[in-house]
Amino acid sequence: MASATTEQPTDTAPTATSTEELVARIRDLHPLLEKNAARGEQDRRVAQESIRALTEAGIFKIAQPRRYGGYELPVRTQIEVSAAVAEADGGTAWVVTLCNQCAWMTGLFPEQAQDDVWKSTPEAKVSGVVTPSSESVKVDGGFVVNGRWYYNSGSWHSDWAVLGMPVVDEAGEMLDHGIALIPRTDLDFEETWFVAGMKSSGSNCLIAKDVFVPEHRIISAPKAWQGEVATEHTDEVLYRSAFTPVLALGVAAPQLGMGRKVLELVSAKAATKPLTFTFYSTQADSAVFRHQIAEAAMLIDTAYLHAYRAVDEIDRAAREGTYPDELARARARADAGWVVENITKAINLLLFAHGAAGFAENNVIQRHWRDSAVAGRHAYIVPGVSLEMYGTALLAQDGNITPML
Repeated sequence: MASATTEQPTDTAPTATSTEELVARIRDLHPLLEKNAARGEQDRRVAQESIRALTEAGIFKIAQPRRYGGYELPVRTQIEVSAAVAEADGGTAWVVTLCNQCAWMTGLFPEQAQDDVWKSTPEAKVSGVVTPSSESVKVDGGFVVNGRWYYNSGSWHSDWAVLGMPVVDEAGEMLDHGIALIPRTDLDFEETWFVAGMKSSGSNCLIAKDVFVPEHRIISAPKAWQGEVATEHTDEVLYRSAFTPVLALGVAAPQLGMGRKVLELVSAKAATKPLTFTFYSTQADSAVFRHQIAEAAMLIDTAYLHAYRAVDEIDRAAREGTYPDELARARARADAGWVVENITKAINLLLFAHGAAGFAENNVIQRHWRDSAVAGRHAYIVPGVSLEMYGTALLAQDGNITPML
């Protein structure tokens, strides 16, 4: 079996006191993350130097239970942390996002499974794909699983994986859609991530060949979507959060940081960059350019407002011990899609305003544009599909288009 190719840093992360402190730590790391971004694209994985620095800053601990040394912070923190990393590099932010989300999913499993992952290795990272692209056979004490899971972001850096699988009876009839926790050392690996953007996310294929998964390391995906999880620690607020909205808003979060960074870069150049083929000596002198900057800023603000509205409602419901109804969950999915819609419009507008220089290979603007465009096509956050889900719920029509609400 193939093993993870990570260099395990010493687990010396400082104690987190607030989201603001974590974001400040990330901003201190921006020069390093930006320096390594081009190398990450070339190597198709985040530079290990960046992973080590983020680990030592505690950035992978935000969704890990405190019982294992994690910070166990609200979902809002995941959004702000991912956005802050994305200001420096979208691919690095994607890995941070998915590893933290998969750590959160691990917190939904029974304590025995969580012990398997973190009791002796509290610094362990988890990646994952919940699509059940596999086969399983029921055996004593669990299942034997065979399958291939594509687009496993962070695959180069993970020690475990949460992977979708069919739960079957002795006759092979499917009973449930399960999510299994499998050690990375039990899985083979194939490089399949050759793409135009998010190149450094390492979203490769993990492969199971006759892998045994014990029953305690499997949970029901449909039950989790409805708020029924397996952890015995029901007092832990974070793991009461609504499953699919957490994942959708999480994968939308890097868009926020990339949009914010492109606005910053285009605005900074405006004072010295001429507006070609006009009498304006700088772009900033142009009323049309100022209008474009303002419109892009408002689109980015709109994305932030929807993201924060949605995630704050998720965190509030978790604190109160309630589970959002279908309409609220559908609106959260729509909010995530709305983030993508508005950031995409903003970045496109900013590239028109900035001009063709934004597409030069040595201009970081084009990397953010490519990363945003690829990340925005993730199935969880496609704007049109998300709006259809919300519209169906608003009209109270039976049978929404997905069980993943």
